[in-house]
Amino acid sequence: MRSLPLLLAGAVLAGCATPPASTTAQAPAAPVALETILQKPIYRMSPVEAGRYVAWQHAAEPDLRKRIAAIGRKNIGQPYILNLLGEFPFEVHDNLPLFSLDHSDCVVFAEHTYAMALSRSWEEFFWMLQRIRYKDGVIGVATRNHYTELDWNVSNRWLLTDISAELAGANGPGYDMRVDRARFLRTRHNTVRDIPVETSRQAFVPKDAVAGIAAQLQEGDFVNVISTRDGEHWASHVGLVVLGPDGERHFLHSSEPQVREETFASYIARAAEREAKNAREGKNGQRLAGFKFLRLNDNIVVPPMAPQPRPGS
Repeated sequence: MRSLPLLLAGAVLAGCATPPASTTAQAPAAPVALETILQKPIYRMSPVEAGRYVAWQHAAEPDLRKRIAAIGRKNIGQPYILNLLGEFPFEVHDNLPLFSLDHSDCVVFAEHTYAMALSRSWEEFFWMLQRIRYKDGVIGVATRNHYTELDWNVSNRWLLTDISAELAGANGPGYDMRVDRARFLRTRHNTVRDIPVETSRQAFVPKDAVAGIAAQLQEGDFVNVISTRDGEHWASHVGLVVLGPDGERHFLHSSEPQVREETFASYIARAAEREAKNAREGKNGQRLAGFKFLRLNDNIVVPPMAPQPRPGS
């Protein structure tokens, strides 16, 4: 027969493994009514509320392109913060998190909008967000899609197809890119990877030609804003194509101070004003060269995640 001390010890150990239910525990709060959630912009929702909104939106709007526009517009007014996300807590090289609902930068806004439009729940949204943001969905600073043209656009070919050359025509402009990812990771993220330098030729639509091709753009298409300075060109900003009430193509994007919707003519005019101001002040600022456009694919098959490798020491 076990002695009383042993029985007490066993009871204590069992209590550590499975604590008894508290008689003073409060009942969980009643869920917020869907009607109340639908009155909020996404950036004021909790993750639970955002998950319910995503499920409702998926059922309410079967057209993916219209769903992208509706979800993107649901974030108009969301405050802008540059360099918002990181890999925390998966990696601790910085303290930036894997998601943010209350703020966005241009890439975060586009990624969240696409991921929500493709999902039916919070869990699916979070999975889809990592699938879009990282090469093969493998989380890590070295696999994040840092370079728009050669990382993000390429990794997400299952979602979008670059139609810039087609829109620009046979004599359309282009620019050469040279990407040294190993140097970037070493100098910006203190991460060592043996990645060869990559070069590429990129087509784009010059800003003066956008009005002529705008009617060919479709809701949900992805926009890369191409800037230039000292002979170099790069994608400095991104956003989405949405349709205005009259069918006019609008640019929906996150830029300081908040997410906004405007015409392409308005965006080009504001860029011209900024460039004129820089010229008056003697600043060598970047200048708007044009845009790349990526068509949302008609038949989207989301690839599976690659296995997440065990991190090294």
